[in-house]
Amino acid sequence: MGQLLQFLRVVLLQAAGLVIAFGAGFGFAWSLLKRIFITRTRKVLFVVFLFGVGLFFISSQVLPNTVEYPLFMKTFGPSMTHPGLPFKNIISFFRHLDGFERVENIARNPNEVPAPISRDHEETVDVFLETKEVIAEIAPGIFYNYWTFDGKVPGPFLRVREGDKVRVHIKNNDTSLHPHNVDFHAVTGPGGGATVSTVMPGETKEFSFKALQPGLYIYHCAIPNVAVHMTHGMYGLILVEPKEGLPKVDKELYVVQGEFYSTGALGKEGLQVFDGEAMLDGHPQYIVFNGKTGALVDTMEAKVGERVRVFFGNGGVNLISSFHVIGEIFDRVYSEGGIGGDVHHNVQTTLVPAGGATMVEFTLEVPGKYMFVDHALARLDRGLWGVLSVSGEENKEIFDGVMDTRPITGH
Repeated sequence: MGQLLQFLRVVLLQAAGLVIAFGAGFGFAWSLLKRIFITRTRKVLFVVFLFGVGLFFISSQVLPNTVEYPLFMKTFGPSMTHPGLPFKNIISFFRHLDGFERVENIARNPNEVPAPISRDHEETVDVFLETKEVIAEIAPGIFYNYWTFDGKVPGPFLRVREGDKVRVHIKNNDTSLHPHNVDFHAVTGPGGGATVSTVMPGETKEFSFKALQPGLYIYHCAIPNVAVHMTHGMYGLILVEPKEGLPKVDKELYVVQGEFYSTGALGKEGLQVFDGEAMLDGHPQYIVFNGKTGALVDTMEAKVGERVRVFFGNGGVNLISSFHVIGEIFDRVYSEGGIGGDVHHNVQTTLVPAGGATMVEFTLEVPGKYMFVDHALARLDRGLWGVLSVSGEENKEIFDGVMDTRPITGH
């Protein structure tokens, strides 16, 4: 109940501001019309009027609007609804708060990549997805209501072969408060499958598609407002391998960048709920890899001499990612996740659009810590970084120097 009251403070302040402002304004106008002699009353009413207006607009601007967009704002998306959450959904959320599963670690392990496909023929591949709404930490002491595929962010990495028939089974968990579906960018067909896969809480559906073009593709929930579902964590990657397969590598990693728009300021502890206005303005509080801050710390390891392939996606709804590994050069880049076209070589940083993907490969020559970043480096402070730890023999012909271990602060 305390969390609900804290949440409702925005709505209550806005309502109080409007009542005070219009009440005082009416009184002030009435007093002028009657031309009464109580000059002090007019002054008091005018001050109260300004106070009410100020209270309303301060609550709109300083305190994020978590229910819908501000009162006089109109949006024009195809869903014909605001990208905020309906008030009744917010009430339902807090009413069912104790029923949500608490996930200890929302982050998808970047090593959870299915093995390359070895068969030389087409098959029917069954894919099972469960949409699930949970509570988990986005940063230490900071909790968020995630909407997920299979209880993690991103959803599971899916791997099929060019020409396969993919049969998708999607279930919406009984505890969910919202309908969900799935849109595969690898699908040729209306909505990428979203038009035939909408599931209400407790419902299950099935559809199929033929994987026509090889490539690395995003999939995501596409229930209107689509951006709201994606900024709660509903995205993942599907790889359609070419018939001849991909070049052999020693290690494959799965990394997806995402944006989260919370009511509280960056670092504010406690349960943070979605801020629709911040999403519209493109101002995420948290930008992370694999669902939370620190998701790629102490989770990625490799050895000198190994060749690494990173399957990288951008599940965000506003930002372009400038993916970069500090201390490495990408030997091969499959630009925008395409397979069969030009492969770029010797690339320092590669652009990945919102709703896009890429594959990068590099060979490890020197041991050490290699940081994964978006080279829009201000995003580091919003949680967007990870570390690949590489062990093995030094190679002073390639890199030689004394590591500076002193703590360095300043500007």
